[in-house]
Amino acid sequence: MIATFSIRPDQGDPSGFDLGDMIWRGELGEIDSSGQVPDQGMMIYISVTQLLDCLSEILKGSVKTASFTGADTSFGLTFRSTKKGVSVTSRWGLVALIGAAELAQTALSATEELARKHLDSLPPDGVRDDYMGALDSFRLVVHGY
Repeated sequence: MIATFSIRPDQGDPSGFDLGDMIWRGELGEIDSSGQVPDQGMMIYISVTQLLDCLSEILKGSVKTASFTGADTSFGLTFRSTKKGVSVTSRWGLVALIGAAELAQTALSATEELARKHLDSLPPDGVRDDYMGALDSFRLVVHGY
């Protein structure tokens, strides 16, 4: 599975509220927030923070099903723990059925890549702090696998 998180261009000075997109590509399908009508771009830093919190609950076994909806968008995913792995579903259908460790690594890689490319350009504020806090916590969950 591949996940990519990106920032939309031409938004002015970088902000914790910048709009961005997510692409999730699995062996059973793909979901992409860009190019949708209505627009499904999201406040990407806030959305990724929410996503990591959502995934942590599934990966730790606290819940069997977790739904994620990005900030200021209708773009969403549902993660469901099954005997065969974790299903990743959008409103358009199944994207993947993968192992928990692979899902964890996929989300971690995309989150770290977004941070590496863009986080240093953000002003030091609560959004940036929340993102880094969620990332640090998620790394602990991932290393549990």
